[in-house]
Amino acid sequence: MKTRVIVSLLLIVCLNLNAAERQLWPDGTEIADWFSDTARVEMSGMGRRYVVTDYGVVSDTVRVQTRQLQAVIDRCGREGGGVVVIPAGTYVSGSLFFRPGTHLMIEKEGCLKGSDRIEDYELCETRIEGQTCMYFAALVNADGMDGFVISGPGKIDGNGLHYWKQFWLRKKWNPDATNKDEQRPRLVYISNSCNVTLQDVSLVNSPFWTTHVYRSHHVRCLGCRMQSPTTGVKAPSSDAVDLDVCHDVLIHGCYMSVNDDAVVLKGGKGTWADKDGRNGPNSNILIEHCRYGTVHGCLTLGSESLFDHNILLRNCIAENAQRVLWLKMRPDTPQHYEYVCVENVRGKTGSFLVIRPWTQFYKKDKRQDMPLSRCNDITLRDIHMECTNFFDVEASNKYSLSNFRFEDINVTDRKEAFSPHLIHGTKVKDVVINGVRK
Repeated sequence: MKTRVIVSLLLIVCLNLNAAERQLWPDGTEIADWFSDTARVEMSGMGRRYVVTDYGVVSDTVRVQTRQLQAVIDRCGREGGGVVVIPAGTYVSGSLFFRPGTHLMIEKEGCLKGSDRIEDYELCETRIEGQTCMYFAALVNADGMDGFVISGPGKIDGNGLHYWKQFWLRKKWNPDATNKDEQRPRLVYISNSCNVTLQDVSLVNSPFWTTHVYRSHHVRCLGCRMQSPTTGVKAPSSDAVDLDVCHDVLIHGCYMSVNDDAVVLKGGKGTWADKDGRNGPNSNILIEHCRYGTVHGCLTLGSESLFDHNILLRNCIAENAQRVLWLKMRPDTPQHYEYVCVENVRGKTGSFLVIRPWTQFYKKDKRQDMPLSRCNDITLRDIHMECTNFFDVEASNKYSLSNFRFEDINVTDRKEAFSPHLIHGTKVKDVVINGVRK
C-alpha cells in the first residue's frame, strides 16, 4: 500500500513538473516545440554553391550588376537549386528575385549593397504600409518559397544615405509628405513563404523598412543584426522587422537599432480593412533574447494592424528604447489586440507601455457597422527598468481596454502616472514604482 502511495505521489510530482516546464502562449495554449529550435541551417547541405565571382560578377563599389547577379540566381534555379554565394568584396545591385530552391549566403567580409538609384528597382505589385499596390521591389525578394535561407556572416547594405537625404529634403519642403512620396526600396521582402530562416546576417542602412515578411509562416530570424543611423542623417521608417499577416514567427538573439520601431505587426489599414482578403491577422509571434539599441518601440502593434493574438516578447534588454510596448490605435481602422505578454525585460526606456490614438495620415470613411477597437488580456510581468513614463496610456471612446495584468514590476518612473483604473479589469500584483508598492 505504501509503495502505491509513493508511486502515485511521484507520478503527480512528475506531471506537475512537466506542466511547469511547458511553454505557454499568453492565451494558455502550448507553444510548439518548433519555437525551441534555434539551430542554424547548415548551408553546406543546401545544394551546390554558386559563387557569383565564378560567373562574371566582380567586386566593385560603384558598378551596378543587377543583371549579372540575377543571371546567377536564375541559373541556380534552373539547375536544381543551391546556394548563391556573395564572397568577400562589395557587389552593388538593384532588386533581385530568388527562385524556388535557391538560397543566399553572404560570406565573411562579403557585402551585397543596394543601388542608391530608385530606377534600379523594379516597379511591381507588392505590399507596403498595410496595402497591396504598385511600389518598388526590395533589394532581396523571395515569393512563394518553401525553406528559403539567408545566411551570414556578411552583410546586406541598403546604401540608404541618398534616399534619407532626399526624404528629409522633401519633408522640409512639404511637411505632409508621406513615406511613399519619396520612393525608397526595402532591404528584404519575403512573401507567401514558409519554413524561412534568416541567420547571422547583418542587415544595415536600409532606405526604408529593413525586413518585411508578408503572408508567411514558420519564419525564424536568428542572431541577425539590424541597424540604421539614429543620429546625424537619420534613416526614416527603417523598421527592423515588419510582420504583415504572419503566424508562427521566431525572432531570437537579434540586435536591433533603427530609426523607427524594432518589431512591428502589420496587417492592413483603413475603415474597411477587415473586409479585404489581402489583409489579415498575426498570431503566435515569439521575440526573445534580443537586445535593442535606439528604437522607437521594441514591440509595436500598428500602425497598420487589424488583429494580433498570442504575441510574446521575453528575456530582452532595451538599452535606449523610446518605448517598449506600443499599441497604436487608429480611429479609422477596426483593430483588436489580445493576449500580448511582455516579460523579463531589463534596461532603460522613455515610455514602457504606450496606448494612444494614432492619427498619422488618418482618413476615416463612413461605416455604419464600424467595430469598436479593443485591447484585452495584456500582461506585463517581471519588468525591471528605468522609465521616463512607465504608464503612458490615454483612455478614449474610440477603443476599449480590458483585463490588463501588471505583475512583479520594479521600475523607476519620473512621470509617476500609473493609473490602472483607466483599464477595466486590471490586476496589479507586486508592483513597485520608485520604491513604493502600488
